Amino acid sequence: MAKTAFIFPGQGSQAPGMGKGLYESSALARKVFSLASEALGIDVAGLCFDGDAAELARTQNAQPAILTVSIAALEAAKEGGALSPVDGLGVADPRDAAFCAGHSLGEFTALVAAGALRLEDAVRVVQERGRLMAEAGSLRPGGMAAVLGLPAEEVARVCEAVRGGDVLAPANLNCPGQVVISGDEKAVERAAGPLKEAGAKRVIPLKVSGAFHTKLMAPARDGLADVLSQVELLPAAIPVVANATAAPRSSPEDIRELLLRQLTSPVLWEAGVRFMAGEGVGRFVEFGGKVVSGLVQKTLPEAAVASVVELGDVAALAVR
Repeated sequence: MAKTAFIFPGQGSQAPGMGKGLYESSALARKVFSLASEALGIDVAGLCFDGDAAELARTQNAQPAILTVSIAALEAAKEGGALSPVDGLGVADPRDAAFCAGHSLGEFTALVAAGALRLEDAVRVVQERGRLMAEAGSLRPGGMAAVLGLPAEEVARVCEAVRGGDVLAPANLNCPGQVVISGDEKAVERAAGPLKEAGAKRVIPLKVSGAFHTKLMAPARDGLADVLSQVELLPAAIPVVANATAAPRSSPEDIRELLLRQLTSPVLWEAGVRFMAGEGVGRFVEFGGKVVSGLVQKTLPEAAVASVVELGDVAALAVR
């Protein structure tokens, strides 16, 4: 029987109203929102349900909001009988999942699900992570763009050819034919033409506050190290596949080091998915969104993929 992996979305998956259906239908989901709000000193439900899109998209808001919604979806699935009802808010049962993984911000959510990071600590850490990333972006403005229809090796070649003295590199290797580049604003703009000439079908600028997952995020690393030093990390009960290495880690020391490395390293999402498939995973369940499960489907068309976003998704998961 194929193994299951739990996966979690990153920044960019936010949308006004997200999580509202789960909040209204699940007492455990409401508890997640309550704990997150108490930890942050803000009304997370109000931010998700009633805030405008621009406010929700701010990096320091989007990151804790997405994490909260993802864990609320996990808890709703427990309450609805689709998952084992283990103790520990936001924690998954190792019998339900062989691996956890998350895209960028989602790696923190995966650590909560794996029992390595407390929910209340996680929302505080990612709020500060978001603030630090936005601050680094203001120090040296950067941009990102999604490149569609061009192999990763060719994207890397074009970046090297056009970067000059600027920073420009692949930042998210998402799935076959989808790579996100990141770097100095002018370099990202300059790369669009050569990438299309090389065969890219589209080059789509992304609305972000900096050049994420490049060395331009180095100023945020020291601040994040300080934040993480004040947080207790536990051995992961479920191996978490790291973005920076596409390999699992479980020890607190490795977790801390790789979360820091992730800020300035590319997200090796496709490689991580293929690693899990090689370990026998044939089913991927995304909690809180549909973006990363879509990337899995493009990487492994034969894989079984599900997402939990609304109450009906919980019911469908329960009859797997």
